Amino acid sequence: MFDIGFAELILISVVGLLVIGPERLPGAIRTGSLWLNKFKRGFNDIKREVQQELHNDGVMQELRKTGEDLKKQASEFDLQSAVPSASTNDKTDSPAEKDST
Repeated sequence: MFDIGFAELILISVVGLLVIGPERLPGAIRTGSLWLNKFKRGFNDIKREVQQELHNDGVMQELRKTGEDLKKQASEFDLQSAVPSASTNDKTDSPAEKDST
C-alpha cells in the first residue's frame, strides 16, 4: 500500500518512541492500526458499491440492447407476415375444386 521499507519503519518507530514515550506507544500503535483498518474497510465498501453499480449498469445496457433486438425482430416478423408471398397470391385450384368441375 505505502512504499515503506525496513529503514523507514525503524526511523518511524524511533521517532514515535521519542515523541510518544514507551508507556503510550503500544496504545498509539493500536489506535493507528484501528484507524487504518477503518479507512481500508470504508475504501473497500466504496469500491464494492462502485463495482456493483458498474455491474448493474452493464446488465441494464444488455437488457436495453436485447429489448431493441427483440423489437427489431418483431417488426421484421410483422413486415414479413404483412407482405403476402407470391405462392399464396396465386390462385391454384385445390383438389376439391378440380373434382367439382
